[in-house]
Formats: sequence, structure tokens, C-alpha cells
Amino acid sequence: MIRIILAEDQSLLRNALSSLISLEDDLTVVGTASSGADVVPLVEAARPDIALLDIHLPVVDGLSLVPMVFEVMPEIRIILLTSFGRPGYARRALDAGAHGFLDKEVSPERLFAAIRDVHAGGRAMDAALAIETMMFGTSPLSARETDVLRAAATAISTAEISRALHLSPGVVRNYLSSAFGKLNASSRAEAINTATERGWLG
Repeated sequence: MIRIILAEDQSLLRNALSSLISLEDDLTVVGTASSGADVVPLVEAARPDIALLDIHLPVVDGLSLVPMVFEVMPEIRIILLTSFGRPGYARRALDAGAHGFLDKEVSPERLFAAIRDVHAGGRAMDAALAIETMMFGTSPLSARETDVLRAAATAISTAEISRALHLSPGVVRNYLSSAFGKLNASSRAEAINTATERGWLG
């Protein structure tokens, strides 16, 4: 029997997934969580074989949870679920050591097969996303360029970004210009959209 914990903040989806998984003869859900804050204690208590984690959990997101879960149970296998099949997210998940990365739109049969494959030592990822991850998964942006572009997504002016990041306006403009060049973008909006769609802004 493969023992699974499930972390998903939407109660309807969490309950539906839990029920579907438990209908399988060789799969059982031994615990569920609605918040990332509850995942590590749940892993310690339930000692599951598989952790099935939503990437967008409240308090602590799924990507951040991967190393935290491994710290308390190195032998566990982790599959992340997301509503956004962004190659940057997949790259970060795999780099952190996750064994699977699947879209929530995956069929139950594909999910069950992925759980079994991962439990047996394999990996699970949508084929199209795997190709995108190879092509676009690694961000060309530096850490500071990412910070500035992320701030630009919520701030109206260069002055606001400058104040938020404690940088001079000229330095902010330089980072934005460099990011535009790396993303082949002609505007702030285009650069933000490209980086967001590829999962590079977190």
C-alpha cells in the first residue's frame, strides 16, 4: 500500500482527490493539509511514501516546502500539482529535488500512474511541459533583475521601485533595461508578462 499525504487549500478539490485516490486498491491517503504550515508536522506524524503538494499553498508554498519536507524525511517522494504549467516553476521544483510536477487538469488515471511511477523510483511530468522546461526553465535574469522586475509588476513608478528595494532610480532603470534585453522585451509590461508566464518571478 502506497501511503500518501495531500496538501491542497481548496477543500472541495482536496476532498475529491482524497476520495478518488483512496478508491484505488494500492493507494491510501493518510493525512491532508489545507496550509503549507501544516505539511511538515503532517509528514513527521504520518510518515507517508508520497507527498502530493499544491504549489500555491497559503503560508508556505509548495516549492518552498520541498527542502523542508526532505529535511524531516529524506526518503519521501514528492509530487507538485499546479494550475499553472510554467516551465520556471517546473525547473525550480526539479532543482529542489521534487520527483513529479503535474498540472491539476491531469486525469485521475494519469495521476494514479504518476504516483505509482514516482513511488517505484521514477519521475512524472507532462511531456509538453518537460520540453518547455528544457527550453525555457532556467531564467536568464540575475537575482537583482528578478527583484526589480517583480517589484515593477506591482509598483507604478521607478521611484516606488527605488524606495521599495533601497536602490537609486538610475540603478533601477539599469536593471530594468538589462532585463528587457535578456527577455527580448520592448516594454515593462512585455517583460513582466514573459517572465511571469515562464514562472521566473516566483
